[in-house]
Amino acid sequence: MATPIDPTSLGFLLAENRNQPMHVAGLQLFEKPADAGPSFAREMYESALDTAEFAPLFLKRPVRTLGALGRWSWTEDTDFDVEHHVRHSALPEPGRIRELLELVSRLHGQMLARERPLWEAHIIEGLADGRVALYTKMHHALVDGISAMKLLQNVLTTDEDRRNMPLPFDARALRKKKVREAEAPLTEVPMDAFRTAMGLTADAAGMPAALIKTLTKGVRNEASALSFYAPKSMFNVNITGSRRFAADDWPLERIRAVSKASRTTLNDVVLAMCGGAVRNYLLELNRLPDASLVSMVPVGLKSRSAESESGGGGNAVGSVMVKLATDLADPAERLAAINASMKAGKEALESMTPNQIVAMSALGMAPSLAIPMLRLNGIIRPPFNLIISNVPGPRSVQYLNGARLTGTYPVSVPMQGMALNITCNSYADDMCFGLTGCRRTVPHLQRLLTYLDAELAALENATGVA
Repeated sequence: MATPIDPTSLGFLLAENRNQPMHVAGLQLFEKPADAGPSFAREMYESALDTAEFAPLFLKRPVRTLGALGRWSWTEDTDFDVEHHVRHSALPEPGRIRELLELVSRLHGQMLARERPLWEAHIIEGLADGRVALYTKMHHALVDGISAMKLLQNVLTTDEDRRNMPLPFDARALRKKKVREAEAPLTEVPMDAFRTAMGLTADAAGMPAALIKTLTKGVRNEASALSFYAPKSMFNVNITGSRRFAADDWPLERIRAVSKASRTTLNDVVLAMCGGAVRNYLLELNRLPDASLVSMVPVGLKSRSAESESGGGGNAVGSVMVKLATDLADPAERLAAINASMKAGKEALESMTPNQIVAMSALGMAPSLAIPMLRLNGIIRPPFNLIISNVPGPRSVQYLNGARLTGTYPVSVPMQGMALNITCNSYADDMCFGLTGCRRTVPHLQRLLTYLDAELAALENATGVA
């Protein structure tokens, strides 16, 4: 039986084209258990093919029929072919991480077939160190980026002796543990914000004052939920469908040490790493704007109006436009400026209710949606230059059928006019960075990893913790 596709999901389907595939993905690396044989990856693949029952989410495909007056709906795929969705690959020699990232880049640039359920899982072997990789992608119409990662995290365990564990698409996974709801990352704020903004009730009365205050800050070029002063950059142009993905991780202990010494937050240090890395990358290409680049960053907030009936209280998620201080050469000054920018942005939102926060986020995102639609990329100033998200992950080491998860890296969605996306995922003792960009627009993307490493060392030296 067909069910109508909700407006948010439909928006992701309609926004998709060959130059802008709209799927989110994750790359996980597993260290095989000590008792595993050489056919571990093959056995993992065959076990997936033998799945007795697939979760309903993984059987849905979009259709548009005359009977529904041309309306898009979800229907169950009655000709489901598991071998199309679950695939087994091997890397060419020498099996370095470089070969793995090249494969993931190529897979991430390929659109999902709409005549089938919109997901793929790739089990990849051939790494020289013996590890096995799992790259999984799902259309944004099915699931958001955070929930996609949670689908895998929720089938993992801290018990290294546990076996016969289901993969995320196995119906047993849903029966064993219900997927937890997660705060939407930045890429999810726009569509959800527009939908929520349309339904504002009692909160709407407080919106004008908050809006005037935020607009005033924006016009004055102060940190806020809105931005009018992002400079033109090489990232804010039309993109192609080809992707390049780079990933690496750094010890959380090092980042925390800088945070403690500088009296800033861990997220401030991550942003400073990104700001310094992007600055040096653009300097190398002779493309650094004189004014500071601006990043859109999601933040979790405790609304002061938690008792608001329509807001429902509790935590709220909003977006802050953060100046990355790419116009400053000194790492310590850059970190202090980012810290001040984050504080000011949060203060701009803290007096709002949750519904007002997401509505303000929608206003902040609206220009970035309108500019590519009007083909104005590279002609007028963008509202912000790139997206940086920091997503909390498992705090303890995780296992899948005895295989230890050694790293988990988000693979995000570049958009027209926004050619670079940086998403971080904390895991156990590490902060894992996933950088996704347009292959043509952002050349030599892997150089940003070198600059991230150099920037963390520079921050350690500047704060005296090296």
